[in-house]
Amino acid sequence: MRGIDGGAPFDWSRTSQSYAVWRDIYPPEFYQRLLDRGLCVQGQRVLDLGTGTGVLPRALYQYGASFTGVDSAPGQIEQARRLAEAAGMDISFLCNPAEEIDVPAASFDVVTACQCFVYFDHARLSRLVSRALKPGGRFAVLYMAWLPEEDPVAGQSEDLVLKYNPAWTGWGEVRHAIEIPEVYREDFEVEHSEVFDLLVPFTRESWNGRMRACRGIGASLPAEAADRFEEEHRALLEQIAPEGFRVLHYGAVAILRKRA
Repeated sequence: MRGIDGGAPFDWSRTSQSYAVWRDIYPPEFYQRLLDRGLCVQGQRVLDLGTGTGVLPRALYQYGASFTGVDSAPGQIEQARRLAEAAGMDISFLCNPAEEIDVPAASFDVVTACQCFVYFDHARLSRLVSRALKPGGRFAVLYMAWLPEEDPVAGQSEDLVLKYNPAWTGWGEVRHAIEIPEVYREDFEVEHSEVFDLLVPFTRESWNGRMRACRGIGASLPAEAADRFEEEHRALLEQIAPEGFRVLHYGAVAILRKRA
């Protein structure tokens, strides 16, 4: 994909099993930003784009919304269906690129996109989201990332990812608001935007799993190289991290309201 990892290919299906185990890490206060603004609650229909293993629908299912999750990676959708079924959750999942889904017009109250906004063709997606939403419906974009310059465990783990995959462009995150491309301005107005810090708890095992499931390792590298990364990363964590620790992240949320 242009601009990401220098155009090097990646496939989230390659890391779906690890993703299902280790990427469900968002703390409750991350999702609370949506709930506080009346999103993803009882009586609403929600379309979750780039749903991955269905992390957001499963996390918010208890609040009563009806969810449909969409992802282009078959392995992610397979895991999403498995996890939802195991939890007794009635969530619909579609395996399609977000820009190609065919849903009835004005059929959703909310559209969400968590940790995936950078991957979309916004010229196509903006019109699709506008069409899918009811009048006054809202499009919520969410993101969370570790802060390598401020958190030493994150920084050294990130350095190791770059050793194995120098083309990876996911490094060096700093706090910033979610940038909304101009193409959305025709149909939407930005209702809310915020950036906030989060301390996310990990063990050595779960942080190692989180790093293996990142785009720069599990979704990109051959299995043998990912195994070598994991071996070296485990040894690194033995040196620099206690058994339980927290990693400094920032979260960002932008909420767009469909114009009347």
